Amino acid sequence: MKNQIAVVDWQRTAKEYGIITASILMMVVGIYFFKFPNNFSFGGVTGFASVVSAMTHWSATQFTNIVNIGLLVLGFLFLGTGFGFKTVYATLLMSAGLEVMERLFPISGPLTTEPLLELVFAIFLPAMGSAVLFNIGASSGGTDIIAMIFKKHTSLHIGTMLLVVDMAAVVMSFFVFGPSTGLFSSLGLLAKSLMIDQVIENMNRCKCFTIVCDNADEICDFIINDLNRSATVYEAQGAFTHQEKKVVMTTMKSAQAVKLRNYIKRIEPSAFIQITNSSEIIGKGFLSWS
Repeated sequence: MKNQIAVVDWQRTAKEYGIITASILMMVVGIYFFKFPNNFSFGGVTGFASVVSAMTHWSATQFTNIVNIGLLVLGFLFLGTGFGFKTVYATLLMSAGLEVMERLFPISGPLTTEPLLELVFAIFLPAMGSAVLFNIGASSGGTDIIAMIFKKHTSLHIGTMLLVVDMAAVVMSFFVFGPSTGLFSSLGLLAKSLMIDQVIENMNRCKCFTIVCDNADEICDFIINDLNRSATVYEAQGAFTHQEKKVVMTTMKSAQAVKLRNYIKRIEPSAFIQITNSSEIIGKGFLSWS
């Protein structure tokens, strides 16, 4: 039994680090090929990197790597060694990925002559990667480490503080690169924040069923045996007919919801079904408190 648990834990860990690796590589591509060449200055350390690169002899990659390693050291000093091995791994992988990209694919300017098109990819790829990381309880390091430090040692509102940091980089881009790049960066900051929230919500979206029916046992058997989910059943009475009914409550992913809806339509088309969307379900089989 212990060996089986160990194998399951190992598989879960391997899957998580595989997801972290893929997410970081997605972010690296978006940052290196689309964000840095266009001097888009939004999004934490990499946002400041574009500004600093234009003002000094450092490349944006060098600045990002140095600051990320420095923040990693601060994390160990203020949060201890247990502040998150996932964050350590993601930070080091981000730095290594940018360094490899700079050596293998040196670029001196934007890939295309369409800045709006490149802004889309500069937003989409890092935001998608960040959303996946946040969803599994990891982060890409950088200013997220600052947030962890302030969260532990102060009562400041972390979201507001990080937004101020991001806005500072955007404001600097107006003076360093001009109004065009500054406006693109402002649009990027707004779009990235909205997109991360939307991606996380869509990834966690579930369908919540409230089913008023007569054949509750058959429906529950299907939910348990075919969909590998569970349900809660309670007695109810119709307000108009005073007829005894059963109410089945259950929650599942969208693909499973289609199967359940079709099954109910087949065995009891007169059942009353209320289906709602939810992106935050806490409990066994879904999100945990941790």
